[in-house]
Amino acid sequence: MPSADNAGVSVHYEVSDDEGSVGDAPVVLLADAGYGPWQWSWQFPALAGPFEVLVPSTRGTGGSDAGDSYAVADLAADVEAVLADYGARTAHLVGAGLGGMVALQYALDFSRARTLTLLGTSPGGPRASPVPDDVRERLLASPDDPDSLRRSLEPVAGDELLETDDLVDRIIAWRREEDADPESQRAHFEAIADFDVSDRLYEIAMPALVLHGEDDRVVPVENGRLLADRLPKGELRTFPGEHLFFVERSKAVNDDVVGFLTEHAED
Repeated sequence: MPSADNAGVSVHYEVSDDEGSVGDAPVVLLADAGYGPWQWSWQFPALAGPFEVLVPSTRGTGGSDAGDSYAVADLAADVEAVLADYGARTAHLVGAGLGGMVALQYALDFSRARTLTLLGTSPGGPRASPVPDDVRERLLASPDDPDSLRRSLEPVAGDELLETDDLVDRIIAWRREEDADPESQRAHFEAIADFDVSDRLYEIAMPALVLHGEDDRVVPVENGRLLADRLPKGELRTFPGEHLFFVERSKAVNDDVVGFLTEHAED
């Protein structure tokens, strides 16, 4: 697995085997708070055919170093290090939750983003709905404790997913291998709480597809509406489901994402 260096922090990333047939810009998948690359298991197969796909491990997850800071600006700099290491001139950024915040910050701080796809994401700021404290505490889990990992899925998933034992067991196995430890998870959530680009969204001029679960208890759907309203080229599409709506409604979500990316890819 290749890795990039950002000021001494090693950031590992995976690369799809297929070089892609649509455009010349890779798709970069940025995971949510605490989650390893496993989170994209439902999107990666759909995207890796038509596109070249990069999947970085967020600081503190997978094979990436923890680092001393988890500020969203530092996570965005990690993405720039990955794209520079890979040699990508431009890229389509797809981020969920914290990963979506990283994509927004990246679009403000760096120049390689061609499009943004934001799933269950918030711009932060006084008009946004923060992650409720009780929900955040329920999301924290130790990769060494399968029971806590199972309980921590309850705020992000609907009954359909939670009642599928084989799927839940598979997710828990992935999380035990790739997720952040509790200390890094808390740091991720602190980065979310400190994030605020609400007064700079007008600066983000590239096309942005905003996708949100209608029943999201972690990042309420009002955050998605706020993003779509304030981004100059923002478009909102909602889906039935919770924070992990893109797992439970993966086919519909993948169709929208592939269509959006194809529309904005270079010939």
